Amino acid sequence: MDTTIFVPLSAVFGLVLFGLAVRWYYWPWARRVSLKEAATPILLLHMIRYEGLGFLVPGVVSPLLDPTFAHSAAYGDLTAACLALLALVALRFESAAARPLLWIFALEGFVDLLTAVGLGIKHAQGGLLQTMYFIPTIGVPLLLVTHVALFFLLLRKRSATQA
Repeated sequence: MDTTIFVPLSAVFGLVLFGLAVRWYYWPWARRVSLKEAATPILLLHMIRYEGLGFLVPGVVSPLLDPTFAHSAAYGDLTAACLALLALVALRFESAAARPLLWIFALEGFVDLLTAVGLGIKHAQGGLLQTMYFIPTIGVPLLLVTHVALFFLLLRKRSATQA
């Protein structure tokens, strides 16, 4: 059986699943609360991106996994996790740096995910990912959808209840 379709099919299914969840459950709530309240769960979620370091761990991925993909995915995710933490601290302490840090995180994290998808298509067939299979099939769709939600939060007009 040819399994090459499993990763892209799973990723598309994840995009639909998480897109619907954000649209039906997160967004109606997020529209009513401050940026601080709405962005906090997204930032907390993205702090788990340190898990991308698993692409560099022998035995977790195949030794045949192209280092071009592995290094880019690992360090791009780690950077995004650190930026999410910085943005979260600034946001929670209501620092003037919060909004700029949110934008920096949102842009870097989104570009990193798109880069990882592109490099993954070229260099990381499903069998080479081994236990990291769940990153592109569950993690990436969830993170992409929440990045889009964060962009919408950042672009919405501020009201009296929004930071």
